Amino acid sequence: MKTFTPKPADLTHDWYIIDATDVVLGRLATQAAVLLRGKNKPTFAPHADSGNHVIIINADKIALTGNKMGKELYSHSGRPGGLRRDSYAELLANKPERIILAAVKGMLPKNRLSKVQLDRLHIYRGAEHPHTPQTPQVFEIAQVSQQAK
Repeated sequence: MKTFTPKPADLTHDWYIIDATDVVLGRLATQAAVLLRGKNKPTFAPHADSGNHVIIINADKIALTGNKMGKELYSHSGRPGGLRRDSYAELLANKPERIILAAVKGMLPKNRLSKVQLDRLHIYRGAEHPHTPQTPQVFEIAQVSQQAK
């Protein structure tokens, strides 16, 4: 049996939409990373860019488990004195997109494809998004937070 290698003509980039209401951050990030890499397709190859576009709506209604509200998210600009730290509680109120972006970025491989795949992630705070002409498929995450019940 021959190994299948996808050609550039075989690669398609589908659109998926995920509602983040009461979904635990880690579960959302893993499912989004799988869709961004294209691992849900039978034509997946780790070296080929077969990823999908992922739209995440209601980012401000995400569930954080454990003691994450007391912890901080660190990022560095690469310049001297460029260390930035923000608490998760502060970010959830002001910029929840950054929490999800950091979680998904950590679950993607550390190579040249990760930037291309991360550019296909679209995160929105509310339920509205400008990507309706692309007709995204709804991707349902069945397991929601136990605290939300």
